Amino acid sequence: MRGKSYILKRSQMRSGMAMIMAIGVLVILAGILATMMNMTSVTTKRTEHMYFKEQAQLLARSATEFALLAISGHNRAATGNCVTNINSQFPVGNGAVPYFDINTTIRYIGVQGIASPTCTNYITTPFASGNPVSPESEGTVMIDIYVSSIDTGANGLNLGQSIRYHRRTLQKP
Repeated sequence: MRGKSYILKRSQMRSGMAMIMAIGVLVILAGILATMMNMTSVTTKRTEHMYFKEQAQLLARSATEFALLAISGHNRAATGNCVTNINSQFPVGNGAVPYFDINTTIRYIGVQGIASPTCTNYITTPFASGNPVSPESEGTVMIDIYVSSIDTGANGLNLGQSIRYHRRTLQKP
């Protein structure tokens, strides 16, 4: 009987060591899993931010085209004024919660009063020789577009940081 109990004690010691090794392996695997989950979360957040930044850039391009359309459709000579600001949000309609503000400022380059005497949003920077803006630049517009995110809580972007994109273009409508 003594021999059997000695074997049992020896096998119990081995299974105890195996248990400690199994717990050690589980702790290491849990650490690796926690690191992977953290990296996945950070990567997802970066990808989401890049997606919305690209969307802001596309909205700015679209707002530029819309501003050109608004300028072309507006008769400055007949109304006596000019389009200077366009403000909108994205998305709109069907109960959608907007998460981007789009603010467009339009400034006209040229000699003030040629096309519209009451339009006050003209840039008439003289050259060094004292001449007004060149005739080639008459009718050009400078369009500044600011697209900024709206943090609207649970229904909005909820990125933790705001997105703000500025685009400036010179166009001939």
